[in-house]
Amino acid sequence: MSKLTIVAKVVARKNSIEKVKNELLSLVEPTRKENGCQEYRLHQDNDDPAVFIFYEIWKNQLSLEQHLRSRHYLDYLAAVDGFLAHKLVQKMTGIEAGLEECPF
Repeated sequence: MSKLTIVAKVVARKNSIEKVKNELLSLVEPTRKENGCQEYRLHQDNDDPAVFIFYEIWKNQLSLEQHLRSRHYLDYLAAVDGFLAHKLVQKMTGIEAGLEECPF
């Protein structure tokens, strides 16, 4: 089964940026320790601090599903309920063959 790449965009309400940021940051360490998590990186937009992007690589769909049922993820969902303006999750599969790492 193919690796699964996730790009998740989370937009905080303007008056909730720091709360959402702290909740997102709380996901990073425990998620990186999960079986099947190969990459999990959080970014904040330079021009709009309310916009956060996760770039994730999972071993497979099952690994992602286990993450979505984890205690830390469920706690995050409860903590940000009502504090998000928008959320978009894109699930993707790489289509380039043979390029595991950049040569430089």
